[in-house]
Amino acid sequence: MKFVYDPRYPRWLLGVYVAWWLAWAIRPWVFTDWVLEHVLTVLWVGFLILTFRRFPLSNISYTLIFIHLCLHTIGAHYTYALVPYDAWFQSLFGTGLNDLLGFERNHYDRLVHFSFGLLLAYPIREVFLRIAGAKGFWGYYLPVDLTMSFSMLYELVEWGAARLFGGELGQAYLGTQGDVWDAHKDMAMATLGAVTSMSVVALINWKFNRRFGEEWRESLAIKGKPLGEVKLREMIEERDREK
Repeated sequence: MKFVYDPRYPRWLLGVYVAWWLAWAIRPWVFTDWVLEHVLTVLWVGFLILTFRRFPLSNISYTLIFIHLCLHTIGAHYTYALVPYDAWFQSLFGTGLNDLLGFERNHYDRLVHFSFGLLLAYPIREVFLRIAGAKGFWGYYLPVDLTMSFSMLYELVEWGAARLFGGELGQAYLGTQGDVWDAHKDMAMATLGAVTSMSVVALINWKFNRRFGEEWRESLAIKGKPLGEVKLREMIEERDREK
């Protein structure tokens, strides 16, 4: 089996997403919330377009990003708290998903937060490996860590927007549905998704990379002297020698 990188694929994927976005842009349930939800979407897609020539990601990474954006676009159309997934499920299977699983709230936001970690941890890993040169343990830990950081930052953005706009718009964007622990649970779901993603990647690499264990040992080996005051003294001594 041959895996060949096709530079046309991301362009095709972008075209499909634009069509998807336009379809869900028709009569959003709360227009002001829809606009607010897509501010980061436009910035994110614009960033990917601007960096495509200089730093193209793998087609796998672009596919994962595409899926997450599609899920977010649905949430933006309805507002996350009102996505009628339960009605869709009931029309297909004759029973509501919430009743089947014992849910008492709309959990579409939880799904997208989980997918944030599950789908975006791998593209983040690709950046760490190709730019920062992360290896072994750090190639799996750092994507999880950054995913958690981004999740926290997004919760702060939601809180700031809710405080700034207030009223129904703020509540629609925040989407807590009365749960005081909503932000904590959202971050936990993103973390769980990232851990799941990196666990799968680690399992695949363990299966096919003969140096998997060796790379982990090398990445955790102690390198160099202590920093802090030791490094500061060395820099001062080097400066004094150069005078």
